[in-house]
Amino acid sequence: MSSPPVSPQSQPDSSLNPDIGADANSATQQGARPGEYVVVARRYRPQAFAELIGQEHVGRGLTGAILSSRVGHAYLFTGARGVGKTSAARILGKALNCERGPSPIPCNVCDSCLSISAGSDVDVLEIDGASNRGIDDIRQLRQNVNIRPSRSRFKVYIIDEVHMLSKDAFNALLKTLEEPPEHVKFIFCTTEPEKIPITILSRCQRYDFAGIQSGSIAERLKQIADAEGVQAEPEALAVLARRAAGSMRDSQSLLEQLLAFGSRTITVADVHSMLGTAGVERLAELVRHLVDRDTAAALQDLDKALNEGVEIGQLLDQLLGYFRDVMAVAVGCPAESLLHTSSGDQPEVKAAAERLGLTTILAMMQILDQTISRLRYSTHGRTLAELALARIANLEDLDNLSELAAGLRSGAAASAGPASAGMSSAGTSSAGTSSAVRSTQSAMMAKKKVDLSEPDISVQPASSARTSIDGSTGHPSNGVDQHNAPVAAADDATPIALTLESAKSLWQQAVSAVDDMTADHAKLAHDLAILGPSQLSVIFAAKYNFSKAACEKPERASKLEAALAEIAGRRIGLKFSVVAEAEPEANGARRTVSPRQRKVELEKELRTRPLVQRAMQLFGAQEIAVTEKPECSKDSAT
Repeated sequence: MSSPPVSPQSQPDSSLNPDIGADANSATQQGARPGEYVVVARRYRPQAFAELIGQEHVGRGLTGAILSSRVGHAYLFTGARGVGKTSAARILGKALNCERGPSPIPCNVCDSCLSISAGSDVDVLEIDGASNRGIDDIRQLRQNVNIRPSRSRFKVYIIDEVHMLSKDAFNALLKTLEEPPEHVKFIFCTTEPEKIPITILSRCQRYDFAGIQSGSIAERLKQIADAEGVQAEPEALAVLARRAAGSMRDSQSLLEQLLAFGSRTITVADVHSMLGTAGVERLAELVRHLVDRDTAAALQDLDKALNEGVEIGQLLDQLLGYFRDVMAVAVGCPAESLLHTSSGDQPEVKAAAERLGLTTILAMMQILDQTISRLRYSTHGRTLAELALARIANLEDLDNLSELAAGLRSGAAASAGPASAGMSSAGTSSAGTSSAVRSTQSAMMAKKKVDLSEPDISVQPASSARTSIDGSTGHPSNGVDQHNAPVAAADDATPIALTLESAKSLWQQAVSAVDDMTADHAKLAHDLAILGPSQLSVIFAAKYNFSKAACEKPERASKLEAALAEIAGRRIGLKFSVVAEAEPEANGARRTVSPRQRKVELEKELRTRPLVQRAMQLFGAQEIAVTEKPECSKDSAT
């Protein structure tokens, strides 16, 4: 959206604003004494609603309110810094108090308009909410609102950064804000509307000021540069506009910093030198090396950029913005949505998006974002930047991960089909395999147990070729019982599915394969339970808690898991637990135990518990008495 030109009509008085093209240092400037310099942001401040760049909706709303005589008693202007909130408040004050008004277009020549523009009008008061935030300040304001304006129609209170007022100050303002005198208007400006109480928000008409587009900012900067008699390259102004991030005041401050150098020409190199940013060629070259996965060249580019005076933080910000535009192109956004690159960079941005893919781009942006955050708290900025570039340059093509995963899943399904089809009649068919898988999942959820006291049952792996007892492959001979044949080795067969039938055989063979004291403890296991597709629960009776603790030791557990993996063809995790044993029954009745005998059993059981033993050893404790809570099992007795 084009910005209105800076014309003598909006600045008609040379004592207030010099004519465009006049030497700013030799004229009396806005709100300043003769010989005093006024910064660009104040000197070229909008003087009418039509000059509000990027806030046309605000101008239309306030203009319509004035023309229809529906001006509210309280307004709230919200938005980021430097987008025109305070300027709009001043224009509204001038429109209401202009000698030719109320008019949506103030004349800017009467005493009222001139004094409001200079910020010295006695009836349009600008208050800083940060320094006048207490309840006493608001009480003073409440007393003053009843005094009629000195010379104007309305007394206008402009409170900037109103969110800084204290809670008590807001509460003191409520009644006055809701029912002010007819000659009082309130205009609140803030960058953080979420901090304002809802009771204040509900009493105001709210206007949200949007961030200004870079193109509009660049056009306004060109007008100011022409008015100052300075030649500026279009790309230099575009860089300033992008750097301002939607703030007109920030862009004008940067332009004034360049004007202070005294040069009559502003180039792109001047802008990058002042900002500490990398030039377009340097940035593009670095991005190409990152896309080509050339780590050494990328680090050399970083070194060259630092030698040219580029700041590390600024360079990473530029990279993050560049890859943001690459991401936008990768998801199909139009060229108008690019925020950090120019139209000349679009072919390279598009090529990078096609080569990297969206997932890889997102990973690169996350690395840059994390590095930028870490730079604030580290003194090793260059090392962190080099680490980030090395990680980005060595990223794999992450977009292919999902395809690889899908291929692995489909490949596993394809390999399982013929294996199940070739099973013997004593084994399970392919349909039976699917049914067994479903029953296994149900069994895992219910944690059904396998009694180790049952006869030994060995289950063959789902493969048409199996290994016999003597190690030869092929179908089992007629003299071998298929049902009792041992489980095949992992190297010669498909990994065994963990089912209720195979769990006991796998466990027994794994225990037999261990030849130290681990096997002695493992043989005392009472039950097995399937906790997941690759996890078994080994259950011990309470009286074998010591064996359970011995099997839980990392070195012994790893031996058992390694033996299981060798037999089953895949890793199976083990979890060890203890359950209380039921009291033995005689002739259908529970065994009666005397209190004394019960106490002796409890004392004996507690002495064997590792936790109790460790506690007694740690604190030097001695056993005094053992008591049992009513209706508690042995495991909960203390």
